[in-house]
Amino acid sequence: MASGTQRGAGSRGQPAEGQRSSPGACYRELSRFPAINCAALGAAAGGRGQAFLLHTGESGPAAPLRCAGVGADVPVPQSAASPTCPVGGSCASAATTACSARSVASPSAGQHSAQRSTTGCSAGTPPRGSAAPCLCAAHRRATSCWSGRSHGVDLTALGKHGAVYTEGPFACLAWSHLETRLLYVAEKSRPTPPAACPWHVPGAAGPAEDEDEEGEQFVYHEDWGETLGTRSAPVLCMLDIESNSVSVLESVPKHVSPGQALWSPGDTGVVFVGWWHEPFRLGLSACSNRRSGIFHLELASGHCELLSAPNRASFSPRLSPDGQRLLYLEGAVGGPHRQCLQLRMLTWQMRQTVTVLDVVQEPTGAFTGIYADALPPRCWAADSRRVLLGTPQRSRTDLLLVDTEAATVTNLTAGSPEGCWELLTIQWDLLVATCSAPHRPPSLVVAELPPLGQELPLHWVPVEDTPPVPGITWKTLTIQQSSPPHSEHLGAPQCLGARGQGVPMAVGAEWGPSHPCADPQPFEALLLSPTGGTTPHPLVVCPHGGPHAIFDARWRPSMAALCRLGFAVLLVNYRGSLGFGQAGIECLQSRVGEQDVADTQLAVEQALHSEPLDPRRVALLAGSHGAFIALHLLARQPERYRVCALRNPVSNLPALLGTSDIPDWRYTSLGLPYSFQRVPRAEDLVAMLQRSPIIQVPQVRAPVLLCVGARDRRVSPTQALELYRVLRAGRVPTRLLWYPEGGHALAGVETEADVFGNCARWLLQHLGQPPAGQHSP
Repeated sequence: MASGTQRGAGSRGQPAEGQRSSPGACYRELSRFPAINCAALGAAAGGRGQAFLLHTGESGPAAPLRCAGVGADVPVPQSAASPTCPVGGSCASAATTACSARSVASPSAGQHSAQRSTTGCSAGTPPRGSAAPCLCAAHRRATSCWSGRSHGVDLTALGKHGAVYTEGPFACLAWSHLETRLLYVAEKSRPTPPAACPWHVPGAAGPAEDEDEEGEQFVYHEDWGETLGTRSAPVLCMLDIESNSVSVLESVPKHVSPGQALWSPGDTGVVFVGWWHEPFRLGLSACSNRRSGIFHLELASGHCELLSAPNRASFSPRLSPDGQRLLYLEGAVGGPHRQCLQLRMLTWQMRQTVTVLDVVQEPTGAFTGIYADALPPRCWAADSRRVLLGTPQRSRTDLLLVDTEAATVTNLTAGSPEGCWELLTIQWDLLVATCSAPHRPPSLVVAELPPLGQELPLHWVPVEDTPPVPGITWKTLTIQQSSPPHSEHLGAPQCLGARGQGVPMAVGAEWGPSHPCADPQPFEALLLSPTGGTTPHPLVVCPHGGPHAIFDARWRPSMAALCRLGFAVLLVNYRGSLGFGQAGIECLQSRVGEQDVADTQLAVEQALHSEPLDPRRVALLAGSHGAFIALHLLARQPERYRVCALRNPVSNLPALLGTSDIPDWRYTSLGLPYSFQRVPRAEDLVAMLQRSPIIQVPQVRAPVLLCVGARDRRVSPTQALELYRVLRAGRVPTRLLWYPEGGHALAGVETEADVFGNCARWLLQHLGQPPAGQHSP
């Protein structure tokens, strides 16, 4: 890729002298590359030919406000005179969000102009021809600019609702066609909650401030789980800019919680997603299997109709530019929390729905299915026929072009050196995307979409091109399975294929011709290695959480920092990972603690056999379900693994039934049916306990570091506390770090840096320091 403005060149590519021995400083240095999470094309750049301002929202510890410009005759950006947002936006007041504007060339877009230019922000979808309104700082003020004059409305001042949703699955910001009305989602108005108690009881209400609410002040309001602890009862709201009025749309069905709203053609109604919340809410974060539907609310009559199938998970609606087609994602309710999805399309006038792309069971070609959390906010090409989206394809995340009429898929980024592509927006057929790789932080690129049938090759032009970080190489390993799977790599009777003793092979399942894994498919792992220094390198093994997730080939500061410290890193995409077909996902059902553990160990053995790695210095680093796998490996292979660092580990499956926001997964993971009415039975608890690593912990000998978020709703912190006590009782060197404000992901740059610093020092301490100079490529 051609070089443009090189963010992070120089000091960011090489840790400063004196910081090389500090893991936390190394992580902070590499995490300073901001992640661009949204973009919108604004007004044409006057006097610069066919060029447009590009507004981007960025997250990161040092995401600055800045403007850069480029004319139609210049292929790379030039620094603009002003270092601030062109409309004087306040996006940076949120501390982790910034707005920047650049000018980019587009040969075919010079005749379009924006009616309004507003400050860009990561809060939601931009209006037509402009960036999104700014909902920063207190997340409650809508700010816009019309003819150079500022206009602001305090969305919560009238008391119509509570806090505005600015992120997460419910959040949206949608302008009407004339940009006089704005749709958004907020929390239903209710008494102020009390101060958090030490155990952060979710959903607790506070004392009533009004006598009319007497008796209601201590009512429990359940929420939507991990990362959504303040999201209980979302309401769909509308701001009228001209009258400065806010209204709550009361015709939304009472049995669903609304979100992801947009205007229907002609602005006569609202299309939104409704999640069923009866009889109670289940965790929604990273769960695409919750019952939901696409609804249409007619504003004049208040009539609300369900547009999608009644018993499916339907979400992420996107209306075509001509207003004739509504595209959305759809999947099964229940089962694995993340699955291969259908791409569905509704013809607006005829109300006819077709499946554009179906679930891919076992990939036979390049396309492996759709696994995205959502469609890009703007994904339609100008012809209202083609759609662009990013989704995992094996161990990559690629940009796909879908012809909705021919139902064909074109991979626009296959074979590129970057392993992760994310579409930010497409306007006037100008694509804005980011791309990254394990050794290269995200770069901002643009391309013009060619006419139908001429899309390849696509020419990407850098807007801000980040150079690779020196000292890191990476490759994709293909791990070939034997058939049927066996347990000889694990050395324990509780492993795959073991019969008659220990844990049964599966709950209610046997290997046979109809079993999803009867003919095991290969899976993949990413290997990051330091360059320079001496070999063989110590190896850090990382099975991902989920378990239905993916380690795609993207930039991860923590993994790059480990390489800078001298470690090789193995990121294992065991069978059950996203991106390899629905059959691969279902293959893990009923086999957690067996197949995922065996696959990880097989990947480790293959890497040790084929790569310059030190088999005497192997460590485990994992979180959540990945930590579940790691604990099994520690107990079954005590001679292989020297040390382990875990984040919010799953250790005791039956104990999670009453403490996790996703109790259904405890049943589904073992192949047991789940319903809202199901209560634990003795045999269920026995089966869960038999699969739990807690019962094998007495075999663990390697030192274990535990990093725990006190506010984790997915995996209760009591899991780590119990594990800590059992390890200590067995005289295993153990240390526990308690983060009072931490959730399941232990997110936030300072928290992440502290976790990484402690984990890296723990690994260095117990694996032995690398030879002098190895961590300084």
